[in-house]
Amino acid sequence: MSIHKNSLEQIYHKHHQRGNRYGYLFCHGERGPYLNQWIGKGKRVLDLGCRDGMLTQSYADGNKVTGVDIDREALQLIEKKLKIETHWLDLNHEWPFLAGSFDVVVACEILEHMFFLDVFLQNIQETLRHGGLFIGSVPNAFRMRNRWKFLWGKEIENDPTHVRQFSYNKLHEILSKYFSSIEIIPIRGKIAPFISVSPFWPKKVNRLFSQDFLWCCQKK
Repeated sequence: MSIHKNSLEQIYHKHHQRGNRYGYLFCHGERGPYLNQWIGKGKRVLDLGCRDGMLTQSYADGNKVTGVDIDREALQLIEKKLKIETHWLDLNHEWPFLAGSFDVVVACEILEHMFFLDVFLQNIQETLRHGGLFIGSVPNAFRMRNRWKFLWGKEIENDPTHVRQFSYNKLHEILSKYFSSIEIIPIRGKIAPFISVSPFWPKKVNRLFSQDFLWCCQKK
C-alpha cells in the first residue's frame, strides 16, 4: 500500500506541476459563491481533494474544515494558507473518518478520479450526520464541444488522471442511489462565442453546453 500510495502521489504531483494547478481555480471561481451559500457558518466540513485550498478559502471562514489530498505539497500549501487540519490519503483505499462526524462533505472535481465510486459514495453517506450535505462538481464530459471533437476524430478527454466520465443524467442517477434533494447546476461554458451558459437559458440548453456540473444534495 505504501509503494502504491507514493506512486499515486507522484502522478498527481507531476500532473499539478505540469498543469500549473497550484494557485489555479477551475471555473474561475464560479463555484465559490454557491458553496459559501450552501455551507453557511458553524459547520464541520470535510473537503476531499482540497489541493492547495483555492476553492476551500471561499467557505473556510467560520467553519471547521478538514482537508484531504494525495499531494502532500498541496496539503502543505493549504495548511500554511488556511491553518486547517489535513490528511494525506488515497481515497480509493483509505477512509479513516467516523460515522456522522461531518455536517458537510465537499468533493469538487473528484468523482471522475475514483475507481470504486459506489464505495466512495457509501463512505461519504455514512460520514455525514443525518440531513448533512454532500456538495461537489464534475466536468460535463458530454457537452457539445466534446461531441464535436469526437465527431472530428479527436479525443474528448485529455486528463490522464480521469477514470470515468459523467453526463447530467448519469450524475443524477448515481447521486440518487445515496442522497436526496439533489440540485445540479450547470456552470460555465459557451452556447455561442459571445453567449455564456446562464440561468436565463432553458435547463436542457445549459446542460448541453456547460463546462461543469455543480451539485448539492442531502443525506437520506
